[in-house]
Amino acid sequence: METTLEPVNMHPLTGQPAWKKLEAHSKKTRKQHLRELFAADSDRGKRLTAEGAGIYFDYSKNRVTDRTIQLLLQLADATQLRAKIDAMFRGEKINITEDRAVLHVALRAPKGTSIVVDGVDVVPEVHQVLDKMADFCNRVRSGAWTGHTGKRMRNIVNIGIGGSDLGPVMAYEALKYYSDRAMTFRFVSNVDGTDFVEAVHGFDPAETLFIISSKTFTTLETMTNAHSARDWALAGLGGDPKSIAKHFVAVSTNSEEVSKFGIDTNNMFVFWDWVGGRYSMDSAIGLSTMLAIGPSSFQEMLQGFHEMDEHFRTTPFERNLPVLMGLLAIWNNNFLGASTVAVLPYNQYLKRFPAYLQQLTMESNGKHVTLNGTEVNYQTGPIYWGEPGTNGQHSFYQLIHQGTRLIPCDFIAFAQTLNPLGHRHCAVGGIGVWKDSRAG
Repeated sequence: METTLEPVNMHPLTGQPAWKKLEAHSKKTRKQHLRELFAADSDRGKRLTAEGAGIYFDYSKNRVTDRTIQLLLQLADATQLRAKIDAMFRGEKINITEDRAVLHVALRAPKGTSIVVDGVDVVPEVHQVLDKMADFCNRVRSGAWTGHTGKRMRNIVNIGIGGSDLGPVMAYEALKYYSDRAMTFRFVSNVDGTDFVEAVHGFDPAETLFIISSKTFTTLETMTNAHSARDWALAGLGGDPKSIAKHFVAVSTNSEEVSKFGIDTNNMFVFWDWVGGRYSMDSAIGLSTMLAIGPSSFQEMLQGFHEMDEHFRTTPFERNLPVLMGLLAIWNNNFLGASTVAVLPYNQYLKRFPAYLQQLTMESNGKHVTLNGTEVNYQTGPIYWGEPGTNGQHSFYQLIHQGTRLIPCDFIAFAQTLNPLGHRHCAVGGIGVWKDSRAG
């Protein structure tokens, strides 16, 4: 999906009056220290904040003034960002290179709402798949689903790559507190055989269920690992090909290839071409997540996503968390020369969140042309990286606060820990705070 902002008149973004004003403004303000900004404005820490969907966003520690935000909002208006947001929510085919809608928001739309693509309301289809996933997960979690030898499934292995791995493994780790500890979950993505061998080490094939996640069921890395899993399972289950149907399910759109593999297509969970891989964790790609935390908790997660979707869709830009974060990224990257963003969650459950964000942002914004094919002459996206606190404090923080580089840092703090062990929980004065006590 091309996400580079582009003016309506198809001239380069840098030709916009707001961009020119930002360039002039940055020359006057880029040398200002945060100490000066706070000293000159006692209300800064209260005013430069926003809140939505249980998240409190403090951006007062960015090197910005009210004028900076005003100009950035003018830039958003000049590019008709509101119209583009509305077009996405309407299901218009804003992915022009593939002539597709971009509708991950439909994956968490409540029953009764309507989003139409090519004359079809896709929301009922989404909930049909969610209901099918829930039924399957309830059977596995209760022990009603048994393997080839009659044993219940205690080991779940998700095999995928990219969005079919990074989303599920991030969500599993983030929500591990709520997971069924009677089951063990592992994730395989690397075509290096070590990844698979270590994932199944110590597992009994009779108690192991594999989820093969591939839209086309032809992805090289995923299918190489899938066939290794098939060989491993057959070797441990007496070589009966019929056993595959009891130990493998598929998340795919290619029923023919799924059937050839030996998976019962009744146990194939579909998703749609309007679901981008990096946005797919709340589709059937999240089957492992639902198995871990249960259908009810999965629905709670979708509800949280939907709350943020509605905040993004309806909130004025000056209080809109995703819009403000996007505009600040443009400011830091293009006007202050800060080419990276450190994501620093102060919660061990979010240890895979920086890796997930790397794909989510860098694959989306890693472009060098605009929608009409024009070469850009600005930076389209920063490099995302990070590590949970407090580990990072003993690794790279010294370069951040004593080195020569300007490195924007997104601190994620939680108002309440899930695992209170005395005076341990970190209260960070950072960029975003989850006010909800849940980890995800």
